[in-house]
Amino acid sequence: MAGKRIFVAEDETLIAMVLEDMIAELGFELAASAPSLSKAMNFVASSHPIDAAILDIELNDEKSWPIADALMRRQVPFAFSTGHGRDADVDPRFANAPILDKPFDTAALGDVLAQLLDRR
Repeated sequence: MAGKRIFVAEDETLIAMVLEDMIAELGFELAASAPSLSKAMNFVASSHPIDAAILDIELNDEKSWPIADALMRRQVPFAFSTGHGRDADVDPRFANAPILDKPFDTAALGDVLAQLLDRR
């Protein structure tokens, strides 16, 4: 799975940086990292290749559902990340998406990415 391109939507700079480092440590390539809904939507709407994505459920008080919808149209698997655990308010349309609980470690991220990439 080395070289697979992972897209990240995360509004907390420090968390995004740690996530980017973990992605590299696992042997994946960062497709892009977006700190807001609008920037994430612009990237996902482009033709840049994305193999999987990690989406913070809430980006600056906006839900990431439009990003998830756009990724579904592109048939890109995704997981949500949240500090609210399984109690997170996930739109029922995305009930089957994996949830990465914050704080997470490299092993947990690797497990989620492997699960997502197996779906492709």
